[in-house]
Amino acid sequence: QVQLVESGGGLVQAGGSLRLSCAASGDVFSISAMGWHRQAPGKQRELVALITSETSTNYADSVKGRFTASRDNAKNTVYLQMNTLKPEDTAVYYCNAGSDYYPTRYWGQGTQVTVSS
Repeated sequence: QVQLVESGGGLVQAGGSLRLSCAASGDVFSISAMGWHRQAPGKQRELVALITSETSTNYADSVKGRFTASRDNAKNTVYLQMNTLKPEDTAVYYCNAGSDYYPTRYWGQGTQVTVSS
């Protein structure tokens, strides 16, 4: 089993920045992919960014150029740097981890990000 703990959410004004962190513990050797999803009220959970074992990163079109995902394998931690935040970025952000073929096997508890206009 893998446990994921997110931190770094909060309230920020439009145009501001936040940095999310997600630390993995437990059977971390089973993890090759880590990333972030988000879920806004009344909407489905959607992919934000995913880093695979080949170190390639996929981003949702809505965050390209504003968000940057990175990974520190020594610390078993994935980060999400969010710049130029918009009110439509408001959501609960969830960390995910798993294999390259099943990257959403494990989920964190989520952290709220609220962007005010």
